[in-house]
Amino acid sequence: MYLLNDILVIFGLSALVLYLCHRVGIPVIVGYLLTGMIAGPYGLSLVHEIDTVQVLAEIGVVLLLFTIGLEFSFRNLLQARRPTLLGGSLQILLTVFCVTVACRLLGFSYGESVFIGFLVSLSSTAVVMKILQDRAETETPHGTITLGILIFQDVMIVPMMLLIPLLSGKEINAGMPGPMMLVMGIGIIALVFVSAKWVVPKVFFGIAQTRSRELFLLSVITVGFAVAWLTNRAGLSLALGAFLAGLIISESEYSHQALGNVLPFRDVFSSFFFVSVGMLLDTGFLLKNTYFLVAVTAGVIILKVLVAGLSTMVLGLSLRTVVLVGLALGQVGEFSFVLAGSGVGYGLLAGDRYQVFLAVSVLTMMATPFIMMASPRLSEFALKLPLPAKLKRGSYPLGAQRRVREKEHLIIIGFGVNGRNLARAARAAGIPYAIVEMNPAAVKEERKKGERIYFGDATQEAILQHVNIKEAKAVAVVINDASATRRIVEVVRRLNPKVYLIVRTRFVQETGPLLELGADEVIPEEFETSVEIFSRVLAKYLLPKEEIERFVSEIRAEGYGMLRSLSREATSCLDLELCLPNVEIKSFRIMGDSPLVGKTLAETQMRKIYGVTLLAIRRKDRILSNPDPETVFRPNDILFVVGKPDRIAEVITLFSQGPS
Repeated sequence: MYLLNDILVIFGLSALVLYLCHRVGIPVIVGYLLTGMIAGPYGLSLVHEIDTVQVLAEIGVVLLLFTIGLEFSFRNLLQARRPTLLGGSLQILLTVFCVTVACRLLGFSYGESVFIGFLVSLSSTAVVMKILQDRAETETPHGTITLGILIFQDVMIVPMMLLIPLLSGKEINAGMPGPMMLVMGIGIIALVFVSAKWVVPKVFFGIAQTRSRELFLLSVITVGFAVAWLTNRAGLSLALGAFLAGLIISESEYSHQALGNVLPFRDVFSSFFFVSVGMLLDTGFLLKNTYFLVAVTAGVIILKVLVAGLSTMVLGLSLRTVVLVGLALGQVGEFSFVLAGSGVGYGLLAGDRYQVFLAVSVLTMMATPFIMMASPRLSEFALKLPLPAKLKRGSYPLGAQRRVREKEHLIIIGFGVNGRNLARAARAAGIPYAIVEMNPAAVKEERKKGERIYFGDATQEAILQHVNIKEAKAVAVVINDASATRRIVEVVRRLNPKVYLIVRTRFVQETGPLLELGADEVIPEEFETSVEIFSRVLAKYLLPKEEIERFVSEIRAEGYGMLRSLSREATSCLDLELCLPNVEIKSFRIMGDSPLVGKTLAETQMRKIYGVTLLAIRRKDRILSNPDPETVFRPNDILFVVGKPDRIAEVITLFSQGPS
């Protein structure tokens, strides 16, 4: 009965606090932490079954990391192995060293100093990844690197736990020998890879055939908790196991369904985690030592930001990414609480020191959402400082790469799925292009294949000038980072006012600001997904293709037109077709066996016989606008014609290929 009362109190109070936080612009996570402070034993003592709430909180962490794994992939994880191993190692070692020196100067013993260094070196996977997920930045360069370092920290808690008895001067009393723990850990990782490649796809295929929603959900939950349990038995964290479980399913075609099923449970149980963290804070102790705790908290945040930034800088990444990663890792993590519990048992963290640790940990977590909200502006400020250009763009050997000399070329910023498909299309069409990508591993791999790809942060003018932005005909920005996208659009438009600039974004609300910054076209994935869905639904109801296409055109023009009206007055081909509903503009490629080859425009009598007008001809990299009657057609010419839809359909007979 008490548990039900506690759950009701937590949900009810959370709803009230979150509403108030929303009204004043305070992040959701801070709202949950405040709820815990109010309802906890050091607040109004509204919650009684605290141990049970802690169990629910652990489930929340498991589900949170499970969903992160579902949205990630082995490929991304392998690409991030360098920042994970090197960056993570440097971050932990430097943090432990700095904290140890500071504590020794304050009179702490060697064992206590190193142990406090362990506590401070760990960051909060739950808090940081929740924020990155909400901002759709888990797949950005800084998001990938941040996740890699956080996962490395979760793994390193194992040797830290083993070292606690040594730091206290007592004998090791571990439930499992270190070598056995290592063997089990390696075995579990191997099991994950094998399961992801061969076992899980076959199992879930059989489950999906049953068409049972309940069976599918139970299977997904079972996989998640089973792997988490196995890693916990091996001495690793539950969160790491949950992340690996998500990775297993992410490699199958069932990952999206699994994510959709788990998300409601994640949101519910993760709230318990953040509330439980807030309960740990002794508000009385905080009020008595406010200035001291604020000073220590500020010192911890500054130290962690600087160390994490330095560790990332060693990887050769741009200053912007360095700043964003550093600011994201500026808090003490939830797994430090686990480590602290063991340390208290060995006498490494006694009395008020434990309360100082709890207060500083919670305060750093509360500060994290605000810091990450300000991180894009802070990174912009850092880029304006009088620092060496090499430091701003990163130490990756860009200077050894040949500068782009083409004119009228396409610049592709980002080499994810959209960037790869666009490059493939440009290559097939014979359009010269250059790619700018932030992932050094991807750049190295693709350059081996002969791809014209360059490492760099496209928010910097030097990188864009390297790919000859002033002579480019078109720029496509297809990255996941919303703040970086806005910066890139502003810089591109300033460097080349005439370039055609098309931008991909995940959310419709980003469209207006991007158009105002100078983008010619903005493609929001939310909107295009809805268009694709209803067009396929209408096709299932056997509506004529022409009607579906006309409806899609109207919807797109209505949606995009509304968004662009505030910032642009130019008229596109699509707008023209809407203004003249009985007119279409189409492009056709002349194949080698076409009857048009070798004939002049006058000889074809295109307007007289077919009722269409030739607007322009694209011949290789040249545009022949308003061609004269004596213009001779050649193979691979692309013709742009305008006319009524039925007459356009008739002119297709002149070509060996349909509309391009």
